[in-house]
Amino acid sequence: MALKTLSTFLTPFSLPNPKFPKLPLTKPCLILCEFSPSQEPRFTAAESNGAGAAATSRGEKFLQHHNSMETAKFILNDNKTKNKKYKPLKLSKSVASCYGCGAPLHTSDSDAPGYVDPETYELKKKHHQLRTVLCRRCQLLSHGKMITAVGGHGGYPGGRLFVTAEELREKLSHLRHEKALIVKLVDIVDFNGSFLSRVRDLAGANPIILVVTKVDLLPRDTDLNCIGDWVVEATTRKKLNVLSVHLTSSKSLVGIAGVIREIQTEKKGRDVYILGSANVGKSAFINALLKTMAINDPAAASAQRYKPIQSAVPGTTLGPIQINPFLGGGKLFDTPGVHLYHRQSAVVHSEDLPSLAPQSRLRGRSFPSSQVSLDNVEEGASTVNAFTIFWGGLVRIDVLKVLPKTCLTFYGPKKVPIHMVPTELADEFYQKELGVLLTPPSGREKAENWKGLESERKLQIKFEDVERPACDIAISGLGWFTVEPVGRSHKISQPKPVETSGELLLAVHVPKPVEIFMRPPIPVGKAGAEWYQYRDLTDKEQEMRPKWYF
Repeated sequence: MALKTLSTFLTPFSLPNPKFPKLPLTKPCLILCEFSPSQEPRFTAAESNGAGAAATSRGEKFLQHHNSMETAKFILNDNKTKNKKYKPLKLSKSVASCYGCGAPLHTSDSDAPGYVDPETYELKKKHHQLRTVLCRRCQLLSHGKMITAVGGHGGYPGGRLFVTAEELREKLSHLRHEKALIVKLVDIVDFNGSFLSRVRDLAGANPIILVVTKVDLLPRDTDLNCIGDWVVEATTRKKLNVLSVHLTSSKSLVGIAGVIREIQTEKKGRDVYILGSANVGKSAFINALLKTMAINDPAAASAQRYKPIQSAVPGTTLGPIQINPFLGGGKLFDTPGVHLYHRQSAVVHSEDLPSLAPQSRLRGRSFPSSQVSLDNVEEGASTVNAFTIFWGGLVRIDVLKVLPKTCLTFYGPKKVPIHMVPTELADEFYQKELGVLLTPPSGREKAENWKGLESERKLQIKFEDVERPACDIAISGLGWFTVEPVGRSHKISQPKPVETSGELLLAVHVPKPVEIFMRPPIPVGKAGAEWYQYRDLTDKEQEMRPKWYF
């Protein structure tokens, strides 16, 4: 769909096009015009402010256009509500927006993103300081309040919804036509769910730097050499060509300096856009970027004063936020997160969103326990009795067929509990404990409105090598569990040889839109470095593969 262009006419004029209505010659008015692709306005050098490095970039022009359109919506909606005749308004070339979330500033709806108290707004406007204003919603978010604003396909149930996920995605549609450098973020805890497999639909042919965030959450003693190789292999399988891969932690600033060097090398005067799924850590990454750059760069130190707001609410950033951390050409833009319908965060209530975000280093939780499995081995059983594992109220795993030396090791947020019951009692246990022991959803009221685990996927897993895990099963937006031998995960010496080859059969139940990914096991923990195998590469493969840095 073509972009809409806002035009404000303050003087009478004649319109030759008969499709336009005749306007009174004495009243100024506001007109919203939609151009076809062939009629879209093009920015020329004559229309730019300055020349060379001083010229307005395409990203800045898009930002000005976006803010003008959003402000016009508030104006028109406000006038419709009050049943007042339209008053002529003079819109500035660039409407100010909240530096924390990117929403255009206004004084009409106190609950809407971008709202500022009228007295504060007029005072800041008088002194030309609107770009230093933080809106009311961002102030509440910075104090830990959970205020969602995004609905629609991939949005969040509960709370007032001011913008749809589709509208946020449309705000990124211009990127494919820009000449920019894309920094794409992926959450290592939810690697498959946050990857944005169709990122080229947004980024176009622009070069991409892949940044893997939150590596500080991986289990202790994890070998990051193995993790880096695993990430590059996964990226290659997705057929996404990237310049380089960086393992980072915004909290500890690990790997941030390497990303800065890569950006400075590849930027070449272009704008830099930070792109990723909702709640992947874009704002935290930008803050870490500015903090590291500010040590030697006065421009970044100045930009650090007004940095994007960080919060646990997916969809904190609602509009493009322009940042000026570079002394040379090009700007840095924080963008709204891409909301994905297939993640657990799209189905849980807004109050339960914090429980999906890990706050500390992951620790594997294995089921069944090592002693239970050893008892089965000593009895000479070829398979164990069927059992069911509940991962909160979000995931149900029926273990229909499993070898006695096999266990499932879970990696995810500690606030989501895990319970194991016999399969024959699973239905009754779920109905009784949903909202109590099995959370989220938390509380009986939310449990009554819970649609349940409507989607089922049966997985046949081939288990041949006792020295390494069979695979990972990743739940989009939550974490993953590894199918592995008990002896490998618990370092137990088995008293009797037991058959280890064969197939396992699992039935995984999740809410209907949530996706389940079956992938090669990620080598976490000290044991991961022992069993992980590096693939032999040809000279051509070695040359084509992106390099990874830490």
